[in-house]
Amino acid sequence: MIKESQFDAHNANQKYTVDSGDYFIRYIPAGATFRFVDLEGNQAADTLFYNAHHPAERYSATDTIREQGNVYLTAGSQLRSNENQVMLEIVADTCGRHDTLGGACATESNTVRYDLEKRCMHACRDSWMLAIAEHPEFDLDKRDISHNINFFMNVPVTSAGGLTFEDGISAPGKYVEMKAHMDLIVLISNCPQLNNPCNGYNPTPIEVLVWDTHH
Repeated sequence: MIKESQFDAHNANQKYTVDSGDYFIRYIPAGATFRFVDLEGNQAADTLFYNAHHPAERYSATDTIREQGNVYLTAGSQLRSNENQVMLEIVADTCGRHDTLGGACATESNTVRYDLEKRCMHACRDSWMLAIAEHPEFDLDKRDISHNINFFMNVPVTSAGGLTFEDGISAPGKYVEMKAHMDLIVLISNCPQLNNPCNGYNPTPIEVLVWDTHH
């Protein structure tokens, strides 16, 4: 569902650019609204969410899909934790839908899906591992890397029940905006994948904007 934001980008308290292949990890307080912007279009932002005070509580694809009865996320979707609590809600979306099933690229999956020589290529799991290694203050370790959301990514479900990776349905300047229902840790890998069309074979930056009424 396409729904425009009520917020003005110029009034954001915080603004970050996340280059392709880079990570973003930040604390976002309950009540804050934040936006991911696909600056150049056809990019995938692989994202994990955690309860900032108890990281063992984290985004759960199964709870989210079950409660909303839909494998795609868009405006109105409530993202739930593995304790079935609402962590955040998508309040605006100009892309239309976001993937919950495709998972994140890893050196292992690059090898299996594409070629043995692709193993050395940078992957989202590497970015997440680097983020938690460089930011021990968030108290995350590799056991906390679980199923993610692929914002802006197009992974249609086939009639046979399989998944296909297709060109993105996003475009330059499209965005998804969320409101935090609890204090969150937000961890993004801005996907460096070059082997399938999720990034249009040309990974590009995204932007993160935060409106925090307590700022």
